[in-house]
Amino acid sequence: MTQIAGWTELDDRAVAYARALAMDAVQKVGNGHPGTAMALAPVAYNLFQRHLVHDPANPHWLGRDRFILSCGHSSLTLYTQLFFSGYGLEMQDMQSFRTFDSLTPGHPEYGHTVGVEMTTGPLGAGVATAVGFAMAARYERGLLDPEASAGQSLFDHSIWVICSDGDLQEGVSGEASSLAGTQALGNLNIIYDDNRISIEGDTHVAFTEDVAARYRAYGWDVHEVAALPDGNINLGELDKAMIAAKSNSAKPSLIRMHSVIAWPAPKLRGTAKSHGSALGDEEIAATKVELGLNPEEKFAMPAEVFAHVRAVKDRGAAAHATWSKKFTEWKSAHPARAELLARLVTKELPKGWGKDLPVFESGKEVATRAASGQVINAIAKVLPEFWGGSADLADSNNTTIEGGNSFLPATSAMKNADPYGRIIHFGIREHAMGSILNGITLHGLTRSFGGTFAVFSDYMRPAVRLAALMDIPSTFIWTHDSIGLGEDGPTHQPIEHFAALRAIPNFAVIRPADANEVTEAWRSILTRQEPAGILLSRQNLRTVDRTTHGAATGVDMGAYILKEASSAPKIVIIATGSEVGIALDVQIALEKDGHSTRVVSAPCLEWFNEQTPAYRESVLPMKSLRVSIEAGIAQGWREYVGDNGVIISLDHFGASASGNKLFTEFGFTPDAIVSTVKKALG
Repeated sequence: MTQIAGWTELDDRAVAYARALAMDAVQKVGNGHPGTAMALAPVAYNLFQRHLVHDPANPHWLGRDRFILSCGHSSLTLYTQLFFSGYGLEMQDMQSFRTFDSLTPGHPEYGHTVGVEMTTGPLGAGVATAVGFAMAARYERGLLDPEASAGQSLFDHSIWVICSDGDLQEGVSGEASSLAGTQALGNLNIIYDDNRISIEGDTHVAFTEDVAARYRAYGWDVHEVAALPDGNINLGELDKAMIAAKSNSAKPSLIRMHSVIAWPAPKLRGTAKSHGSALGDEEIAATKVELGLNPEEKFAMPAEVFAHVRAVKDRGAAAHATWSKKFTEWKSAHPARAELLARLVTKELPKGWGKDLPVFESGKEVATRAASGQVINAIAKVLPEFWGGSADLADSNNTTIEGGNSFLPATSAMKNADPYGRIIHFGIREHAMGSILNGITLHGLTRSFGGTFAVFSDYMRPAVRLAALMDIPSTFIWTHDSIGLGEDGPTHQPIEHFAALRAIPNFAVIRPADANEVTEAWRSILTRQEPAGILLSRQNLRTVDRTTHGAATGVDMGAYILKEASSAPKIVIIATGSEVGIALDVQIALEKDGHSTRVVSAPCLEWFNEQTPAYRESVLPMKSLRVSIEAGIAQGWREYVGDNGVIISLDHFGASASGNKLFTEFGFTPDAIVSTVKKALG
């Protein structure tokens, strides 16, 4: 019996049946990852039954701890505990593992299975996103209960993670863990399952560093837990390490726990085969004998064991009830904060929140990145939940909230350090920044943003994709969005990036044409509450006169008529961002020559695609010659211009020269485009 106070023979049996479920579920479907789930069964069981503060009957309870299974391939580790705890999974769901439309897909999916806090599978993402959860918890505490002593607030809770060797090999986990140490995130606890096995076998073929020393260097509190002589988890020592980790509010904690994959399978324990393949009927039967179970039974769960594990629901309900009493007292003592919290929970924006967003004077030239900075600061004045920063490019991205102070722990010696500051310094860590933004968003109460150059969206693409997959309103700011950035040259000039980002399903890519479109883009981003990225110019762009052109509120339609033709349009030019100004000049030239020409600004093709066919036809009539202008690759534009349309694009890399020189050299001038259009009219 495990040496933990209060641990009983029923707990031992529950762990044994959890291991058996992992074997049976994978064997039934014929594929999956049984080995890690078998080894981790006692770890996850101890966490959910004894350490995790949660109420399965109220899975969105604000006072709960959060658990993230970063090694998402071991999804059965989580599903079994959700089944045991009563989150809505039942035995038939375990039997439907990895089958179409089941609640137990191959990797945990946020929004699909109750109790899953984030979608995991891409290794490292869970670790990095958990850092965002921990940062959000601290910021939200600052909004709601800043005076409380550490560990004494209703809004203090722990973020628990189980991760694998693979998670810690991925660079994104290192990026985020480094920042977590700087931020002294004492609410973050990671259990690292060090089993030295991956698909290619012993991880020492590629991974030999001292991980514990690395995390100590990051500023983490590190605990080492060796396996028992027979290879089983040393649960007694692990339990002590978990208690110590949770009690340390000054540093994040890493528990390096040694295990043997697929323990106690007689032949396949400790092997790569058990990582990603079914064990086979013979090995499963032999393993059940090792566990003291009936080898003939599949998906077994004795009633007395089931009643024992489900009792965690009662303990969770009791903890929730105690919290709720204190919450009632808090609301009475802090009515204004309680009112704020009520709004944040419903994700409502305050009435009239956008009335003071900037309106930019026509005729002036303003870089859209600069306009965005002004809008961000206007939003910050009315939305205390709005915070964010940049991957070390705040002055270039215009992401600083004036007077917001730096989000840094109270122990930091840096200027303007504030544990509840609104300015996040992500460091030069684009991938981690994206994951952290997702974690902040998933935590639930605030809206954050993170900026970098558009070309570096490649570094953070996995996090952007996960935001879209989870359908969460993470907001990404990408500046220096074209060859217009100039002399930094082709390494910094995004050419294929517009198309690459638009290729991500369920993701809005917004490229405003002028300062007032920026204002409306931000208004739409906040009201729509969907994953979005905004692309902004380094160079100044003309501010369109809205008394003679279409209203900037058309941004929310995705594309709209910016300047109408003199008569029924023979030509329709559709452009985005900095190229819209060129399109307006092209229109003037074509109209002078008697060609009725309409200009359409298309800041967000995804939003345009949501509109009715009638609206889309009214903006881009099929009978007209449609011409697209965008300083990026042509991919994607044929859909909008049609087979006979004209695509003005840039299908090669840029060069180092001024933006104006590059636009001229690469054919993005009114004269060059007018000539091309006239040839098409031919």
